[in-house]
Amino acid sequence: MEEKVKSHKAEKIKFAHPSEKVCAEILDYYGIEWEYEPITFPLSWDEEGNVTESFTPDFYLPEFDLYIELTTMNQKLVTRKNRKVRKLKELYPHINIKVFYQKDFKKLLLKYGLHKKSKELVGKEALNGKDEERSGDDSHKKE
Repeated sequence: MEEKVKSHKAEKIKFAHPSEKVCAEILDYYGIEWEYEPITFPLSWDEEGNVTESFTPDFYLPEFDLYIELTTMNQKLVTRKNRKVRKLKELYPHINIKVFYQKDFKKLLLKYGLHKKSKELVGKEALNGKDEERSGDDSHKKE
């Protein structure tokens, strides 16, 4: 039986949120190839064709042709992100995307014995005092 070589790719990337690093480490552990924030999808444009809203999923898993978005923050941000994911699916129906919510991520932490670090990895505390979750929300960017 051929053993997959474990990647340590997660150690080389500066992630926007600690939960993204943990997710990447789990993917590395299982030898699942991933790309971090590889593409930004335009979601709306102004009259001149300039992008006014976009969405950048956290991960792409080429082997599964699947984008993953982690959302470990408050409900207000989840609602906005869900709206963006719906819009992405309308504009790009061929794109496969899965959103992992706070409850899903907490289950992963429990499964891998990391539940004691939950406060460091989930919610506002994980962002060291920042007020909002940046990941996947690119509406403030000019492209």
